[in-house]
Amino acid sequence: MRKEYDINGLNPRKNPYTSRLKKQITINIDGSTIDYFKSMAETQGIPYQTLINLYLRDCASNHRQVQISWK
Repeated sequence: MRKEYDINGLNPRKNPYTSRLKKQITINIDGSTIDYFKSMAETQGIPYQTLINLYLRDCASNHRQVQISWK
């Protein structure tokens, strides 16, 4: 091991995954909705939070609009 390293001589490059970093938030979701995603995630073999993230990412990337009708 060297006593000193030339940090300035390194070739710094940007992390290609920085655009996909996740941000922790707090959100209130109905218990039945969580149960739905948990059961779907179990059949798919992935964590339910990952499934929710994939679903929301799909909605955002496809610019889906919410269809709400109050009855």
